Amino acid sequence: MKTLRLSLLSALAVVAALTLSSCNQMKDSSAAGTPRAIIHTNYGDMTVEFWPDVAPRTVDNFLKLSREKFYNGTAFHRIIKGFMIQGGCPNSKIGARGIPGTGGPGYQIKAEFNNRAHVKGVLSMARSSDPDSAGSQFFICHGDASFLNNKYTAFGKLVAGEEVLNKIANVVCVGPEGSTPTERVEITGVELVEAK
Repeated sequence: MKTLRLSLLSALAVVAALTLSSCNQMKDSSAAGTPRAIIHTNYGDMTVEFWPDVAPRTVDNFLKLSREKFYNGTAFHRIIKGFMIQGGCPNSKIGARGIPGTGGPGYQIKAEFNNRAHVKGVLSMARSSDPDSAGSQFFICHGDASFLNNKYTAFGKLVAGEEVLNKIANVVCVGPEGSTPTERVEITGVELVEAK
């Protein structure tokens, strides 16, 4: 009888261990392979995690441009505290011709509007009035921007560096919109990393 009880307890322990292991694998697999990027700036680093499940082409485009070092030397050229910080324009590089905010990679990508809310820390594509006009410019929300939901392609979120986002959002700005920073906020590089 004692042997039967021990066998049953051992079997239950094995089943419990397998179940727990399986649950942990499922939990980890949802983030496994999800690409991340560290956006290095002269104000500090921000880490973003991408959403390829809702915006695969947009994520691929950002990863491609990052691998090509397209963003290196660009700046966050448009900053509106409580709303967003915008960067990724090649015209924001030192010595570049053209007006910051009007440049791109030489092509445009199709919009991938989705159900992800534009809240603080969300990464989204900037565009003109044409929904399919995004290219390289992106923004990170610094507050609730739900009026952009389903009108702009949200494709990731900040997972580290909120203090850097806040620091950048607090740079003094001038201009008609009050969004042109008085200090240069440079993207020194974008480092691609695997999710942990």
